[in-house]
Amino acid sequence: MSVTEDGSGLGQASVIDTSVAHSPRIWNYWLGGKDNYEVDRHVGDEFRELFPPIVDIARSSRQFLARAVRHLAGEAGIRQFLDIGTGLPTVDNTHEVAQRVAPESRIVYVDNDPIVLAHARALLLSSAEGATTYIDADLFDTPRILEVAAQSLDFTRPIALMLMNILGHVPDFERAREVVGALVAALPSGSYLVVADGTTDGGPFDAAIEMWNQAGSLPYTLRTPEQIAQYFDGLELLEPGVVACPLWRPDAVDLGVPVAVDEFGAVGRKG
Repeated sequence: MSVTEDGSGLGQASVIDTSVAHSPRIWNYWLGGKDNYEVDRHVGDEFRELFPPIVDIARSSRQFLARAVRHLAGEAGIRQFLDIGTGLPTVDNTHEVAQRVAPESRIVYVDNDPIVLAHARALLLSSAEGATTYIDADLFDTPRILEVAAQSLDFTRPIALMLMNILGHVPDFERAREVVGALVAALPSGSYLVVADGTTDGGPFDAAIEMWNQAGSLPYTLRTPEQIAQYFDGLELLEPGVVACPLWRPDAVDLGVPVAVDEFGAVGRKG
């Protein structure tokens, strides 16, 4: 089952400006996707010239998401996922990973990006046993997100909250913490928080992000690993804690030794 809840209609929300580079499309480009335009590829290539590891960061972030969701749907037994800041569909989206493990899983995606809305139908393909729902909403509109999500998710049962590379788009760190706190407070005991974001290196990555912020439509702020850890205050961090994404429970079948990147992630449980 698939549902779109956008408040104003998918068609009205889907006005796409292809003259300005857009971060979800650039990210899609780095992941090898096709949902991007020449302006996105141009900025993406410029960024990669300044900071070549960005492609590894993008891919390791997606791989971290897959491993985290696989663990939550498997060992942790989670059947409900609230993914805010969905981005464009690529490979191993939250619903695909969760429903491979547990076909009955229910996923609510949240984003307010027109290009993502335009691809909502592709994103919302669910297993017959489960469900996916899409909400057109801003990260800061916590009450509406929770109200609409409750139409698909049971807030008396554990939910996994996914915040992947979205909190960096909140310039003020304390404001970002407030948003996370409000969302986590609404989740029942036994729920989980999954966060990943780019981390400052004091050098090339920061310089590339400065270029990004001048050329892109949605500025991004790098955090320190210590700041990312603060999102999990009051939660029980799963091992190995807040680490570079490739170091979070790497798959045994991975070849070679995982290499740290400037993208840290973690998973925490609400008691």
